[in-house]
Amino acid sequence: MGPVTWAAVKTRWGNLVKRGANIKGLPWVAAVILVTVIFMGIAGFNIAPHDPEVGSIEDRLIPPFWQEEGSSSHVLGTDQQGRDILSRLMGGARVSLIVGLTVVFIAGSIGTIVALLAGYLGGWTDRILSRITDGVLSMPFLLIAVTLAAVLGPGMRNLILVLVLVGWAGYARILRGEVLRVREADFVKLAQVAGCSTPRILIYHIFPNIMNSLVVLATLQLGSTIIAAAALSFLGLGIPPPTPDWGSMLADGRNYITTAWWLCAFPGVAIVLTVLSLNLLGEWLRIRLDPKFRQI
Repeated sequence: MGPVTWAAVKTRWGNLVKRGANIKGLPWVAAVILVTVIFMGIAGFNIAPHDPEVGSIEDRLIPPFWQEEGSSSHVLGTDQQGRDILSRLMGGARVSLIVGLTVVFIAGSIGTIVALLAGYLGGWTDRILSRITDGVLSMPFLLIAVTLAAVLGPGMRNLILVLVLVGWAGYARILRGEVLRVREADFVKLAQVAGCSTPRILIYHIFPNIMNSLVVLATLQLGSTIIAAAALSFLGLGIPPPTPDWGSMLADGRNYITTAWWLCAFPGVAIVLTVLSLNLLGEWLRIRLDPKFRQI
């Protein structure tokens, strides 16, 4: 298989968008769910029927509209403070996307840089970076995240920092193997003989050839990041109230699970559907971007 250049990367991704044959097998239900979540994340606060952060005690614990005593003005009901559940779900989508995408971008960038340096340079550089990566991976993810979050305190910035600190190593470990494979390719050897500098080889010869793996990994990691962020918020170490967040909504509803099931059910369903859709999309991307599976 020949080298992948930046021009080839642009052409390949352009074809995925332009040519209908390239979306064969796309999980359309998952895609629609993700588009809906993204739309709510972008416009949720503007199109929400009620203020997601403000409620009314008079409207507390109203059930969904199809139940007795339900109200059409609160389609999915209200919580213990009278806040509209649908509006908070829409606001929580924005928080989940901001945290998830930011963490994936920063952690993915750090992990990719570590993988490129460790895999290509080898020697002591590889040994040191690999041992650091192994050390991070050997620690219990959630336990370390909880500890760091407790030390730093709640807040979106600290939540992102915590998830980046414990999340970059997964990218580094997987992508390092890809770099080791690409490093032995003929086009890399030719670039070395031609006198190309190390940064140029890494950026223009090796990185384009691991980008497909990075995209698939980032898609899958986005779902894991959303779950981790929700778990920390559930424990009170994530997004502080009254900002809507799916994890904190679950935490608020756990004391009412037998009397007001909708407080936990709807944010739980939102998390499950979003993460499942991301996993299905990641699997589809893996098949579409892997030369062993491509038919075109």
